[in-house]
Amino acid sequence: MTKWEVRLWNELKGKKMFGFKVRRQYGIDNYVIDFYCPELKLALEVDGDVHYFKNKMNTDTRKNNKLDEEGIKLIRLKNEDLAEDYESVIVYLEDIFKSRAHEQNISFKEFP
Repeated sequence: MTKWEVRLWNELKGKKMFGFKVRRQYGIDNYVIDFYCPELKLALEVDGDVHYFKNKMNTDTRKNNKLDEEGIKLIRLKNEDLAEDYESVIVYLEDIFKSRAHEQNISFKEFP
């Protein structure tokens, strides 16, 4: 895992995100997802510079399509965004988790 994946994992593991279990390096079909919440059908990918190469972009497009077919919402985060304003990215992810739970009528724990 990259530095940013490790740091983000510390925010997600142990059901820290509103009580939702998040798995890391989760396999779906022939693809590996950086982080995946099965209950919400929510995938998170942390993209570094390699994702800007044409070959990787093509693979990412196929992965995106597969996840979409499975009804899985994919959120891509850039390493640069995590480095520039980590706290804002975490707030953004909190909003995504809450929004996804509401979309699917799933209750969650609000933490003080």
